[in-house]
Amino acid sequence: MTAQELYGVDFFEWAKRNAELLSQGCFESADIPHIVEELDGWAERDRREVKSYLRRLMMHLLKWQFQPDQRTKSWLGSIGNSKSELDGIFEQSPSLRRFATPRPAGSGPRNRDASHSVSRGVPVQIRSIDG
Repeated sequence: MTAQELYGVDFFEWAKRNAELLSQGCFESADIPHIVEELDGWAERDRREVKSYLRRLMMHLLKWQFQPDQRTKSWLGSIGNSKSELDGIFEQSPSLRRFATPRPAGSGPRNRDASHSVSRGVPVQIRSIDG
């Protein structure tokens, strides 16, 4: 079975075969169109992941600030986890920071300034719910 034929049948084998072909310089046998499609899909997935972590982080930061009587350790954990995950993502792929920065007025969500502060590593001051 060719590398191209494997794509819809066995993704693992397709990926391994194409990696081998590319490492050997056999570009004519590699499934270049699907490789490009997969790489582009991975990049889009990473962008969506940043957006998701930012959304969750902003939601819990806002809840923490405006609903102090309902604060939970779960919110605190979610805030810490989101910041940690974003730090790791930005360390591995610094270019993804641009999706967490403000856009010109009228072109983005209303929370763009808060997203910018968070993505730039501005410390978020949170008092412990225990005291």
